[in-house]
Amino acid sequence: GKSQLLFAVVFTARYLDLFTNFISLYNTCMKIVYIGCSYATVWMIYSKFKATYDGNHDTFRIEFLAIPTAILAFLVNHDFTPLEIMWTFSIYLESVAILPQLFMVSKTGEAETITSHYLFSLGMYRTLYLLNWIFRYYSEGFFDLIAIVAGIVQSILYCDFFYLYITKGQ
Repeated sequence: GKSQLLFAVVFTARYLDLFTNFISLYNTCMKIVYIGCSYATVWMIYSKFKATYDGNHDTFRIEFLAIPTAILAFLVNHDFTPLEIMWTFSIYLESVAILPQLFMVSKTGEAETITSHYLFSLGMYRTLYLLNWIFRYYSEGFFDLIAIVAGIVQSILYCDFFYLYITKGQ
């Protein structure tokens, strides 16, 4: 529940440029879909499927993630403008947004199969994203230190889960 809430905040902060920059209809629609699906998922977790939500184990204090990442975004960014700070905040927050879910899995010592597959998919997404940054560096000369460091941090957080996922899946 809390990880999904953090992902909703991530996409909201990242796509605030919807109101200032038009890139294409496709880009605009996809940003709206990301934000809408994120909040729809949060709504489903906390209301429609509330009976399946385990609030007793979902005890991670997300303010310990949101506040430090907001401060870091304010201090370390590419351009000290509101939209850039919010984009940077979204990058930093996304790198740690999965911690509440990983904390709950480690606390209970188990995860439903669908949850394990979901976490594995998110981890693979991040790994592929890192490969994207490597490709972009070699093909375009583009290098974004903030995104790369955040991606590495997120990948490291998934390593323990990957190990458990692979060894228990055999």
